[in-house]
Amino acid sequence: MVRLKKKRKKLYAVKGKEGEAWWFLFPALGGLLYGYDIGSTSCATISIKSATLSGISWYNLNSVDIGLITSGSLYGALIGSVLAFNIADFLGRRRELILAAFLYLVGALVTALAPAFAVMVIGRFVFGIGIGLAMHAAPMYIAETAPSHIRGQLISLKEFFIVLGMVGGYGIGSLLVDTVAGWRYMYVASTPLAVIMGIGMWWLPASPRWLLLRAIQGKGSMQELRETAICCLCRLRGEAIGDTAPAKVDEILAELAVVGEEKEVTLAEVFRGKCLKALTIGAGLVLFQQITGQPSVLYYAASILQSAGFSAASDATRVSILLGLFKLIMTGTAVLVVDRLGRRPLLLGGVSGMVISLFLLGSYYIFLDNAPVVAVAALLLYVGCYQLSFGPIGWLMISEIFPLRLRGRGLGIAVLVNFGANALVTFTFSPLKALLGAGILFYAFGVIAVVSLLFIFFIVPETKGLTLEEIEAKCL
Repeated sequence: MVRLKKKRKKLYAVKGKEGEAWWFLFPALGGLLYGYDIGSTSCATISIKSATLSGISWYNLNSVDIGLITSGSLYGALIGSVLAFNIADFLGRRRELILAAFLYLVGALVTALAPAFAVMVIGRFVFGIGIGLAMHAAPMYIAETAPSHIRGQLISLKEFFIVLGMVGGYGIGSLLVDTVAGWRYMYVASTPLAVIMGIGMWWLPASPRWLLLRAIQGKGSMQELRETAICCLCRLRGEAIGDTAPAKVDEILAELAVVGEEKEVTLAEVFRGKCLKALTIGAGLVLFQQITGQPSVLYYAASILQSAGFSAASDATRVSILLGLFKLIMTGTAVLVVDRLGRRPLLLGGVSGMVISLFLLGSYYIFLDNAPVVAVAALLLYVGCYQLSFGPIGWLMISEIFPLRLRGRGLGIAVLVNFGANALVTFTFSPLKALLGAGILFYAFGVIAVVSLLFIFFIVPETKGLTLEEIEAKCL
């Protein structure tokens, strides 16, 4: 007990108050780097195809080659999601994020310094594996360490960081796109953030709940892991938690015992009982997040704005920056209200707006083509409503809804569904557009959005203000 008090006294000397939850910035950098990769790659593919500005002899790339550069990180993220399923509970959230930061760094350097196309693709894959691990571990770490009354804000801020990274990627890319070998500078620019993320996660403590899960499952000394969990909680919450840390840890241990966390989850159990219900909610949300038309809407953004008389819309990068700034504002709004309004109101209201906007877009391309203002309004309505709902709340819900012993594997499946659906939408968009036409395609997305609205209304519970253990006991 004396040793524990000395540890806590030392920790209080360097930590702030509970309200100063700035530590979340380090795991959230995983989202920033993911967003930056999306934005910078859109500019890098322009630079690398230029005979005069690429600075390489292998600039004559075909559409398949460009597709590999663009989608290489997505394929890597799929691999990273599969890896996360198997290693998450062994490594723990903190070490998984450290590994993700290392892969971000290696992937960016290999891509930026690539002497040949094949090496560049390898770098893109490695960076993508880092994305898969980071998108898996970051929401888990934040969810398991944040106070319940601000958990929604902190996890939603990760989505804010993704959008911020996209805007930053587009901005830096647009500045370097006319520079010789500019694509190399675009990719290497992310390395300082990867280093900061790695150092920050090395400095932060392990998730107390992950430590307690190991304790209750007999994967170490109960007393030692309990004491370590108390110290980690003190580091994360600071003086605000005071001498209540041991009681808080004992409360979590008691709740874990009540809900049966002492048994290690098997693969078969993931698809039974409350585990299946959590998986249905989590995977369903991230599936609908991807298949309700977001890539399609953004694909038409430039032409919609140009038809309404915005001359700058002819520059795809400027359109991306403008829409990115609008997305930042709407995501910031969601961050501010998510712990006051709750998850369900934002999902139901946001997806309802998406339904309206998708049917308006479909109507524009079929019989309202002389009313571009309708298309612009629908575009902004869709982007704004998406960032109020599926954008941040999808990631928030999958980090909250899974029971602790299932969280590593369950979130791994959800992230795999997310990136898999992303790949599916990316690959099928062009063929479906050619087969159905833009108007019918948007109507189809509108119908899918209606189905997702029914899914949210009847299946998705409200988790506002509940601890993770209360969510498992009351909502599953």
